[in-house]
Amino acid sequence: MTSITSVELNYLVFRYLQESGFTHSAFTLGYEAGINKCTIDGNLIPPGALITFVQKGLQYLEMEANMSNNDVEMDEDFSFLQPLDIITKDVNQLRQMIKEKRKNIQKDKDKDKEKNKDKDKNKDREVDREHEAERGRVREKERHEKEEREKEREKAESNKEPEKQPEELADGDMVMDQEDKDAIGHEENGTSIVGQEPMDIATASTQASQEACEIPGSDVTILEGHTSEVCACAWSPTGSLLASGSGDSTARIWTIADGLCKSGAQNSPLNVLVLKHVKGRTNEKSKDVTTLDWNGEGSLLATGSYDGQARIWTTNGELRSTLSKHKGPIFSLKWNKKGDYLLTGSFDKTAIVWDVKAEEWKQQFEFHTGPTLDVDWCNNVSFATSSTDHMIYVCKIGEIHPIKTFAGHQGEVNCVKWDPTGSLLASCSDDITAKIWCMKQDKYVHDLREHSKEIYAIRWSPTGPGTNNPNQQLILASASFDSTVKLWDVELGKLLYSLNGHKDPVYSVAFSPNGEYLASGSLDKSMHIWSLKDGKIVKTYTGNGGIFEVCWNKEGDKLAACFANNTLCVLDFRM
Repeated sequence: MTSITSVELNYLVFRYLQESGFTHSAFTLGYEAGINKCTIDGNLIPPGALITFVQKGLQYLEMEANMSNNDVEMDEDFSFLQPLDIITKDVNQLRQMIKEKRKNIQKDKDKDKEKNKDKDKNKDREVDREHEAERGRVREKERHEKEEREKEREKAESNKEPEKQPEELADGDMVMDQEDKDAIGHEENGTSIVGQEPMDIATASTQASQEACEIPGSDVTILEGHTSEVCACAWSPTGSLLASGSGDSTARIWTIADGLCKSGAQNSPLNVLVLKHVKGRTNEKSKDVTTLDWNGEGSLLATGSYDGQARIWTTNGELRSTLSKHKGPIFSLKWNKKGDYLLTGSFDKTAIVWDVKAEEWKQQFEFHTGPTLDVDWCNNVSFATSSTDHMIYVCKIGEIHPIKTFAGHQGEVNCVKWDPTGSLLASCSDDITAKIWCMKQDKYVHDLREHSKEIYAIRWSPTGPGTNNPNQQLILASASFDSTVKLWDVELGKLLYSLNGHKDPVYSVAFSPNGEYLASGSLDKSMHIWSLKDGKIVKTYTGNGGIFEVCWNKEGDKLAACFANNTLCVLDFRM
């Protein structure tokens, strides 16, 4: 008899958690169950495998329970059992339940037959009464028609205004037509008057605009080569290089040609460098590339992996450094602006600052009681960390205690981001809120509560004082599992727009360099580009897999997105 091993079951649960968006739970299970050590080739496991497996089991049990109950012939579908019955009872109990239910159904049928016999007798009596009544009505009608003919004859003899009646009927018809037209007019006016709340962009209008501004596939370059989902991508800040990280244990550096994007795949060896994180087999889950970041000069690429190691690569694809000290997967990784330090946050609950030149760790920060989910530099020597423990710490190189502690979230803090000037810190959490903090006070400055599900990502606009767009308003964008993106007035802590064009969780948002547009990527396979002037979609593209990340190049004329179907896409953006 075929059986499933605990290793196989653990892997199916792991994949289910990943596919359902429970990223942190998947990491935890994968780490504790040793998924990286199993020999299962993840590329052979279809999406939804666990659900399919459970459904097949339920169907088998239900069929097994039904197939042996041949004592009563039934034409109906044999759906007598609920899923909970099948899970909690053995086959003999299920067969007994079906037998009883079938007997009850047969009894009900016999009762229905008796009732139908009585009904037939009553119907015969009713038919006789109806016939008698009908004959009475026919006689009454004949008498009434005779009286009408007598009246018409009298009118014809008196010959009073013979044409008046038809004219009155015509006028009546015209009046009715006018009333109908008025009614239709009011309905049209009602539709046009019904607008949307100023803070909300309607899904209906969004749907129409999406169809109008869909980017054709001929204007998109598809980058193929990864053999597993592509979970991270980033443009070099100085050139036309695009980096990607995947579950296939590789990162890749793609050289994207200037000019218009063209349809078709771009995967020749001439324009892509493969950065292998493991020798030989490339389906080991321990080598998943979970995060990546370019230094400010665009000369070095750092990658973080599920194996707990950070790696630094040159633009030629050479491995320059391997940084090992974490005891669990790296979830987040950032260069400081100066480029002399690299910061990593890990499942092992710590954050580490690495001295890049010396190729060694400078300081390890062990303040959190749960996995560190995100890190972000405030300046060249201080930074913020967030964790599953609901806490945010601001740390400084050389200090053995946090220089600031922010407590207020009631769930895992998924993301922390400093504003362009490093004066405000934004955070978002599974507690369905985003918050804004400043170093001058312990409590949050603003508590942003308009989402209805977990908030996965937040980004600041490159606008306001101290940026290249000083005359534009500073805005915070939040992306949620409730399928919306929300834009916030940071000064007032108020909602500016709710962008409602997606149908599934939104994993990533990115502002254009000029601060005029926002790109959003969702598990619904679509990327929308929104105008920040009116909160409407100006361009949209639909790929063939859920989108994990979107990013703009430094000029703001190209966009990249990475997909769950192992591909990336690059598209032109010109308005």
